Amino acid sequence: MASRAALQSAKRFSTQVPRSKLRIGLIPADGIGREVIPAARTAIEALGSDIPKPEFTNLLAGFELFTRGGVALPEETVEALRESDCALFGSVSSPSKKVTGYSSPIVALRKILDLYANIRPVVSVADAPGEKSSVDLIVVRENTECLYVKQENLEFTENGKEARATRLITERASHRIGRMAFELALNRPRKHVTIIHKSNVLSVTDGLFRETVRAVPSTANGRYDGVTIAEQLVDSAVYRLFREPHIYDVMVAPNLYGDIISDAAAALVGSLGLVPSVNAGDNFVMGEPVHGSAPDIAGQGIANPIASIRSAALMLRHLGYHQPADRIDKAVDEVLREGQLLTPDLGGKSSTQEVTDAIVKRI
Repeated sequence: MASRAALQSAKRFSTQVPRSKLRIGLIPADGIGREVIPAARTAIEALGSDIPKPEFTNLLAGFELFTRGGVALPEETVEALRESDCALFGSVSSPSKKVTGYSSPIVALRKILDLYANIRPVVSVADAPGEKSSVDLIVVRENTECLYVKQENLEFTENGKEARATRLITERASHRIGRMAFELALNRPRKHVTIIHKSNVLSVTDGLFRETVRAVPSTANGRYDGVTIAEQLVDSAVYRLFREPHIYDVMVAPNLYGDIISDAAAALVGSLGLVPSVNAGDNFVMGEPVHGSAPDIAGQGIANPIASIRSAALMLRHLGYHQPADRIDKAVDEVLREGQLLTPDLGGKSSTQEVTDAIVKRI
C-alpha cells in the first residue's frame, strides 16, 4: 500500500511544464486492465481544477487484440503516445508458450519510449495518519535490457533440444538506472541504496551492473555523498525481504530480478492489487499497476482498482503535481484504514466500482 511519503520521492527530474490540458493516453489492454484503468481515470477526473483539464485518449494494445488482428501494438497507439503528456497502461495477457509473431506490447513500449526505469514503491498503510509504515521501500527495476531483450533460439542436437537466451547488460543502462535510484534515495529519509545482483555466479553481466551502479556517485560531483550503499545477492535479498523488510530503502536491480523482487514484496502489504508503478524515462512517464491481467476474475467486477489509482497518483507526482497526487493517496489510505470496503484479494466482498466510488468520494 503505497504511502504519500514514499511516492513523493518518485518524481521526474525536470520541472513541471505549464499546461492548459493534460493529455493522457489510456491503454487498458487485456483482462482486468479494462476494469481498473477506468477507475484510475475517474480518480483523476475527481481532482477537478487542481490539475490541468485532463484530455483522455483510449488506445489499443494487448494479446487479445493480437488474436483478433495479428498486431499487439498498433502504430497508431505509439504515435498517439508520442503526442501525449503521460499514459496509463492496464495489464497484458502474454502467453507462457511461444506464439509466432507476438511480442509483449508493454515490453515494446518501454523500449520505444525509452522508459528505462520501472519504479515500484511497496509501502504499508500505517494504523493511523502520521505513524510510520512497517514496510516502506522502492524497487527500481532497469526496464530495457537483461533477458527482456528476448533473443532466444532453439536448437536440435544429438542430446535433444537446447534452448539459449541472450542476456544483455550495458554500462549505459546500468549507469542511468543507478542514477535514478540515487536520485530517489536523495528524497527519502534514510537515503540508502541496495544494489541487487548475482555476480558471484554471473561475474561478467551482473558484475558490470554492480560495478557501474556503485560508481554512480563518483561521477556526480558529491551530489550523492549523503547516500549510503549496500549490496545483496538476489536470492538472499528475497529471503531478507520477508524476514527483515525494514533493512531496505531503495533497491536497484536488473530487469528480471527487479520484476521478481517487486512482485514478492507485494506479499508484504497484502496483495498485488495494491502495488503501483511508473515506467519512467527522461521525457515521458506511464503509470502501470504491478499486477497482471488476472483472467480468472476478469469481467466479474471484483478486481482491486487501488494499484491503478495509486499508479495514476504516482504518474501525476512524477509530472510535478504533488498536491493532487497527495489527495488521491490520502483518499486511498482512508478507505484501506477503515477496512469496510475491500475487494476479495484483501478478504473483502466489495466490487471494483464500490471501492472506486469510496475513493472518489474522499478525493
